[in-house]
Amino acid sequence: MSLIKKNSYARYDLFKDLKYEGIEHDYNELLEYFKDLPIDEYGGDGNRYRRYSRAIILPQTGEIVWLPTINKDNVEYSAYFQGKYNPEHLSAYREFHSLSKTMKNNKLLNKIITHDYNETFWDEKDKILPIHVGIHFVKLSVKKNGDKAVSSPDCLHQDGEPFTFAHLIERRNVKGGTNVIAFPASAGKKPEDIKNEELIEVFEIINPLESYGVYDPKVSHYVSSVEKNNGDDEAVRSVILIDFQQTVVANTDV
Repeated sequence: MSLIKKNSYARYDLFKDLKYEGIEHDYNELLEYFKDLPIDEYGGDGNRYRRYSRAIILPQTGEIVWLPTINKDNVEYSAYFQGKYNPEHLSAYREFHSLSKTMKNNKLLNKIITHDYNETFWDEKDKILPIHVGIHFVKLSVKKNGDKAVSSPDCLHQDGEPFTFAHLIERRNVKGGTNVIAFPASAGKKPEDIKNEELIEVFEIINPLESYGVYDPKVSHYVSSVEKNNGDDEAVRSVILIDFQQTVVANTDV
């Protein structure tokens, strides 16, 4: 049984769990790629950077197939939609710069996606059609004292996809970036506004490929804003977020 099925959320050490010859090289390729992420045009404060792409997994074989992108002025974009689940972008599509072909071929990234998929669980009817995967590269970066970088949404929330996983790529000179897992009823609130008995766990991911995953119907989750910890060095928190959603078939009788 997957850890996430047992507890509705789970924590992982993927440097240990995925250890293979060449993992350090592939990790460094990911780390380098995060240095030049484009700014998140929906980020507001300018301290959030992002790329996003979509894929499907064929449940019969586990094969990952990357989906086509949107081309605008010779720039590739992928669209992301959370419906009612992100109060900052209700029922709105957001278009993010897509991952490069080189990054989509990164062995470690594909192993991470497969690991996460193997932790998910589905009804047999859900596995007849492909499982949809969203892959987000998100960097919170602060260069000025007193500034903050904020994730979206800035409250306990659910994502709308059944499963979401977060994998740390880099954490440097960071104050904050604290993860909170709580019960679903706390969605829409800040952790400081709920009772202790509504909290499940508070923790930070510190080391490369330290990770966690949530089963969306059973928990809400949150990450606090990022500030500089000390000195002149930039604060950086880079993560890969991966979400999974079954293919939804329209009800033509409605």
